[in-house]
Amino acid sequence: MAPTLDTIPPLSTGRRGRPRRRPDKLHADKAYEAKARRQECRARGIVPRIARKGIESSQKLGRHRWVVERTHAWFNRFRRLPVRYERRADIYDAFTTLAASLITLNQIRRFC
Repeated sequence: MAPTLDTIPPLSTGRRGRPRRRPDKLHADKAYEAKARRQECRARGIVPRIARKGIESSQKLGRHRWVVERTHAWFNRFRRLPVRYERRADIYDAFTTLAASLITLNQIRRFC
């Protein structure tokens, strides 16, 4: 988990000054429940919200997680994305960008 936390790009908060490098909180399920994972988050100034096995219910964390899983499902509707057939990264990036554009367009149509 530490390499993933270190590769997070700067976040745009809309405020002046240097952009924040890391998020404020990390929501994770019980699979990441270990003292080392919590320490990795705290060392980077991130508040860990990780459900503990046998103590906490993962219902509260599930509220945040389903948004990510739903988005992955939307991207998986485009058949070229889940299984990467393209060898060149720029072509794969183009397909991913096109899929994100179509998903955004569908959401705009739905709400407008």
